[in-house]
Amino acid sequence: MMKETVLSRSIRTICAGGLAAASLGLLAAPAVAQDAAEGKMQRIEVTGSSIKRLVSETANPLSVIKAEEFIKQGLTTAAEVLDRIPSNGSSMGAGNAVGGNSSGLPTGGQASADLRGLGGDKTLVLLNGRRLANHPYDGASVDLNIIPITALDRVEVLRDGASAIYGTDAIGGVINFITKRSLNTTTITGEVVRPSKDGGGEKRVNLSSGIGNLDKDGWNLFGVADYHKQTVLTSQQREFSKTGVIPAHGVFLTSGTTFPGNYRDPGIPGLTKDAPPIIPVKVGNPGFASGCNPPFSVPSTTNSTCRQDYTRLIDDLPEQETTAFFGKGTFKLGENHTGSVEFLHAENKVMSRTAPPPQTDLILPKTSKYYPGNSGGVPAQTGLSGNDLTVNWRPTEAGQRRINSKGEADRLVGSLEGELAGWDYKTGLSYSVSKSSEDFTGGYVKDDAFAAGVRNGILNPFGLQDSAGKAYLDSTALRGQVQSAKDTTTGFDLKASRELMDLPGGKLAVAFGTELRHQKADFNVNREIAGQATSSGLSGSLSKSGSRNIKALFGEVNLPLIKDLEVSFAARFDDYSDVGSTTNPKLGVRYQPSKEVVLRGSASTGFRAPTLFEKNAPPSKNDTSNEYNDPILCPGGKVVLPLGSELRDCNLQQFKLQGGNPNLSPEKSKTFSFGTVLEPIKEVTLTVDYWNIHLKDKIGALPETTIYDPANFQKYKDLFLRNPDGTPFAIKDLNENLGEVKTDGVDLSLTLRLPRSEYGGFTFTLDGTYVHKYDYQNERNGEFKHNVGNYGDDRPVFRWKHNAALNWRLGDWSATLAQSYKSSYTDQNTGLDDDKFKQDVSSYSLWNLSGSYAGVKGLVLTAGVKNLLDKEPPFSNQGTLFQKGYDPRFTDAVGRALYLRGSYSF
Repeated sequence: MMKETVLSRSIRTICAGGLAAASLGLLAAPAVAQDAAEGKMQRIEVTGSSIKRLVSETANPLSVIKAEEFIKQGLTTAAEVLDRIPSNGSSMGAGNAVGGNSSGLPTGGQASADLRGLGGDKTLVLLNGRRLANHPYDGASVDLNIIPITALDRVEVLRDGASAIYGTDAIGGVINFITKRSLNTTTITGEVVRPSKDGGGEKRVNLSSGIGNLDKDGWNLFGVADYHKQTVLTSQQREFSKTGVIPAHGVFLTSGTTFPGNYRDPGIPGLTKDAPPIIPVKVGNPGFASGCNPPFSVPSTTNSTCRQDYTRLIDDLPEQETTAFFGKGTFKLGENHTGSVEFLHAENKVMSRTAPPPQTDLILPKTSKYYPGNSGGVPAQTGLSGNDLTVNWRPTEAGQRRINSKGEADRLVGSLEGELAGWDYKTGLSYSVSKSSEDFTGGYVKDDAFAAGVRNGILNPFGLQDSAGKAYLDSTALRGQVQSAKDTTTGFDLKASRELMDLPGGKLAVAFGTELRHQKADFNVNREIAGQATSSGLSGSLSKSGSRNIKALFGEVNLPLIKDLEVSFAARFDDYSDVGSTTNPKLGVRYQPSKEVVLRGSASTGFRAPTLFEKNAPPSKNDTSNEYNDPILCPGGKVVLPLGSELRDCNLQQFKLQGGNPNLSPEKSKTFSFGTVLEPIKEVTLTVDYWNIHLKDKIGALPETTIYDPANFQKYKDLFLRNPDGTPFAIKDLNENLGEVKTDGVDLSLTLRLPRSEYGGFTFTLDGTYVHKYDYQNERNGEFKHNVGNYGDDRPVFRWKHNAALNWRLGDWSATLAQSYKSSYTDQNTGLDDDKFKQDVSSYSLWNLSGSYAGVKGLVLTAGVKNLLDKEPPFSNQGTLFQKGYDPRFTDAVGRALYLRGSYSF
């Protein structure tokens, strides 16, 4: 094989890799080894193909992020690293642990990847080219917290559908985290992130060590142990998140279940069932006249009740602690074979806190000393009928609701690779398990005992408890494990490739393989705990389990038809024991008409089977994220008497019933892309790729905002479930096949390299994604909603995102100035009657600055500032998440922070 020229290799590498390290720094060198003596390039397996080849020879848009680049910028988690990929639209992170996920269940602090914004369930995450068990909640995506970031050599991001290569769920793309192949040194590393304001600090320490030289000794053993902790960031530690009452923006996001409690007087019943009360229904609060209980409780703007500003008692970021160990042993088994064993164990502990537990429909008898005007000191209220009262009360003395989540992941892989009879082969056995459990550790109360305390006159819903009331309140505390889940995957894989014959443009190469997997999922609900707390969202949940077998066959051929023109074809057959079978092909083309230009393109289909969780998830009755009016008992915010209640039906969080659906159909997709790589001179490289994805039968639950939209009531009225007496029970919001998604856009990457001088070398990189269209349906054959630059039902799709970096290097010194940017969009604007409050969320830009010194043998020091300009999140009136005043999914709540890292190797 002839050795490539520098320019040719550069162009061909860019073709394969796009902008390697995108916003993170220098163009990454190709992951290729060169034999210095013979001048040969070693063919290896790269993400997106089963055929061993030069990195430069693939037509796929592949970004490569080297570990040293994200280390320089102080990116301390895998989720942070992937946030620097503009095509990643993840909205699932640690902040979602506060209040639960879209299924109404705790998230365990899960963070997920989401290429093209199609959902984490359509991005395949691999570790060293093999699958990990998905997080057991939702069961659709890998928890990025378990990725051993300190053991990584690089991250390869394939921004293209790859179902024909890896399996049916690789619709949006593939992210392959690749660890170091071997280590024979010991390295101790410590790092700290110290914010300029209180809260949200981080610290990390890790140790890596290895012995043996694979080339000389024929074996290598190494291990990496890592510990990372982030401290809690409360809503009160940042001005932009302190309150849900923001009059300047028309926002009054509060709850009618508060302290002191609100009461409802049903009046005196009429003589017949249908007769109206003689005395009208009255609502009120004994604390209203004195201003309620500021700042946590504020007067209502529509009646004489109080409203809970629950935002004040939640966290922006939960306390999180992660530990991980990754170990690998590699052994030469003769001249052409290598065996390896790798083991991963990771734990992620999260403590999330929300407002104290809401208790509704409590009966306060007229005989209670705490009845207004009786001996308990509660002020008398004018106009009461003298009958028992119904009370909604949030016992702040019980403390914030606190859930401790513990996620665990283990993976054991034994593999063998090498050359046999002219074939390059790779095979392995893997066992992967992901577990999560949730414990109530504070704030939750036993519903029945609590209600009895009010009914028996022991608990005061309108003021602080006396000693007897305090002791009784303590006795109602609910503690213990409420739920656990486990997802287990056992797999076998085999693939082989080789060159077969000469074609006019080079060697024809083929690959084939097979994969067998068994998946099992268990969802366990502790009914003894869950059944006693409606505020948990699990009171109606039941334990369930499911399993499936998956068999696959796949093949790939690469045809260099003429000089500089290659056509590749791949196909994969997958058979799911519980869903059925599917065959998905992929066609790729790569053409280099001149040394300055490369053209590439691909087309493929995809098929994603519903996960075991999506089919079998236990039913869950949970609070809605936002406040709504019941469309029958409080249409337009006007209560309908006598059945309606302002304390239950008007401007309050309602209930939704969520869970799995065994009748789900698979999602299907079609994807195509084409692009070009231009290098007119060696200092400039430009890549442009157009992509287009059409997804059918998208799986999900209807957004609650859609169900409660008054314009949709006739369409969705059957989803409003009611108790026998006609009062609301919950909206039915189970998983279903919603409809289609059509999205397309352009990825753009630019690299500028200045010639080296006495002032060092400078490189500028820009990596951006422009989304032209993101249209989706909430039901089959329904109208399309336009999501680009618009919040949509539950999140925005950014028109433009980019990451840019200016890198400098001179001897032992280096520095990076990096920027990440997200364009503006129209906000959610739900429930804003006055158009003057409807707004756009402004564009958002963060700058990071870092510098490194490596002038002492074995020692590398890095210092930097994250969020250099201390940019606060722009205001958002979103109501999808519990945090208010901003959107925690797409912004940095921590603010400016100093980053320090020291690493010593010996």
